[in-house]
Amino acid sequence: MSEQRVSEQRFGEFVAVRSHGEHGRVAELVLDRPKAMNAVSTAMARAIGEACAALAGDRGVSAVVLSSTHERAFCVGADLKERNSFTEADLARQRPYARAAYTGVLELPMPTVAAVHGFALGGGYELALACDVIVADATAVVGLPEVTVGVIPGGGGTQLLPRRVGSARAAELIFTGRRVSAAEALGLGLVDVVAEEGADRTEALALAGRIAANSPVGLRAAKRALRLGQGVDLRAGLEIEDAAWRTTAFSGDRAEGVAAFNERRAPVWPGE
Repeated sequence: MSEQRVSEQRFGEFVAVRSHGEHGRVAELVLDRPKAMNAVSTAMARAIGEACAALAGDRGVSAVVLSSTHERAFCVGADLKERNSFTEADLARQRPYARAAYTGVLELPMPTVAAVHGFALGGGYELALACDVIVADATAVVGLPEVTVGVIPGGGGTQLLPRRVGSARAAELIFTGRRVSAAEALGLGLVDVVAEEGADRTEALALAGRIAANSPVGLRAAKRALRLGQGVDLRAGLEIEDAAWRTTAFSGDRAEGVAAFNERRAPVWPGE
C-alpha cells in the first residue's frame, strides 16, 4: 500500500482515523495504545467516541475498518490497571465515555468490518461485536471473561453475542468466561472469516473496499434495515425494510445505478 495515499487524523493519543486512497471510500479506525495492548482507558474510550462521531458525519466514507497497531492483540478490554485505583465515583464518571465508545461503533451508519488478531477479550471483543463483519486471523483469541473479575460484559456483549450465536451458546460463553481460538470461533459464528496469520487487516480492508464500491445510499439504508429489523416481528421488519427501500428508490444513487447498468459502465455514485 502506498503511504502517499494514506491520510491520518488523530483523536487524542490512542486513536487514529486513516483514509485509504487505494480502497476508495474506506476509513480505518485504528486502536493505537500498543504499550497497554490497547486496553481501553478513560482517555481511549473518549477518543473512540469522538472518532466515531466524526466518521458518522462523513458522507465521503462508505465503509469503516476497525483495526489495531499492536502485533499480538486487537484489544484486551478495559484497562484494569487504571480501574484498580478507581473509587466507585471514578467508575461512575468513566461509564458515559465507555458507553459512548461502544455505541459509537455500533451506531456508525455505514458498514463496519473488524480486523482482529491476537487477543480480543472483554471490551475488546465487544468492539468487534459492534461491527457488522468480523475478520480474524489464525492467531485470534476471543472471549468475554468479565464474570471472572466480578462484572458482566458492559459494552453490548450480553445483547450482541446472543444475536450472533443464540442465547444458549452466548450464555455458556459468558458464564464460563472462556477464551476461544480462531478456528473454534469461526465454527461457532463468533467471527465471520479467518485469514492467514497476519492477514486480518489486509483481508478486512479488501472486503471494505468491495463494500464501498457500492451505492453509499444503498449501503446505509441496508444497514439501517438490518439493524432496526432485529428483535421485531416479521410484519414490523417488513415495514422497516419498505421505509429503507423508499430512501433508495427515489435517490440519485438509484438513478445512477440504473443508468450505469444500461450503459454498461461503472456507476459514479452521487451519494444523495
